[in-house]
Amino acid sequence: MVVFGAATGLRPSELFGLEQHDVDRQAGVIYVRRAFANGRIKQTKTRLSTRAVPLQAKAVEALDRLPASVNPILFPNARGGRVDFRVFGRRHWRPAQVAAGIDPIRGLYDLRHTYATFALRAGVPVFAVSRFIGSSIAMIDRHYGHLARDSREHAVALMDALALERAVDAGWTLNGSRANALSNSDSGRPRRRNLRRGDARWTPKLVLVAPADNESS
Repeated sequence: MVVFGAATGLRPSELFGLEQHDVDRQAGVIYVRRAFANGRIKQTKTRLSTRAVPLQAKAVEALDRLPASVNPILFPNARGGRVDFRVFGRRHWRPAQVAAGIDPIRGLYDLRHTYATFALRAGVPVFAVSRFIGSSIAMIDRHYGHLARDSREHAVALMDALALERAVDAGWTLNGSRANALSNSDSGRPRRRNLRRGDARWTPKLVLVAPADNESS
């Protein structure tokens, strides 16, 4: 359950509210439809909270390790009921961290923070992370915005590369090569495409730019 929580970013109450039929292996998602808190089932926290979360490999592996059960609850407690937040923290979560030498002790919500952190570091767009964890983009930017610096730099590199490609295409079109290419199109002989190297100073790596024969710039 702990690994699954870190691999999906669910709130603890959503994790405890999951049922077997919420897992859709064919679609590769887990549906978040309810939450369990204070001893009762309730609606998810917000409208955004009702969602489908993609199952990465770690989450699927965690599900595969669950024992076969006819219990409709996906993660039941020892008695077959739903896990209580406070009881789990006191009897299992905290003692496990003490035994592992973790200091300071982390809260259950840190599993959710771990998911968001890893997703942003991996380059998952903020909009997608917002949908997956069921929170607003503003909240993600407020708490995790400092982690998006790499993605901003990556976005600038992509836009610079696109601008360079367009500039090369425009230069190729304006110098009359396109007109010459069209005038020679009836020769029937295959023409070798002219590959030119872009300026490496403006791209994250050296790229080959190939003008398209039948595209307008």
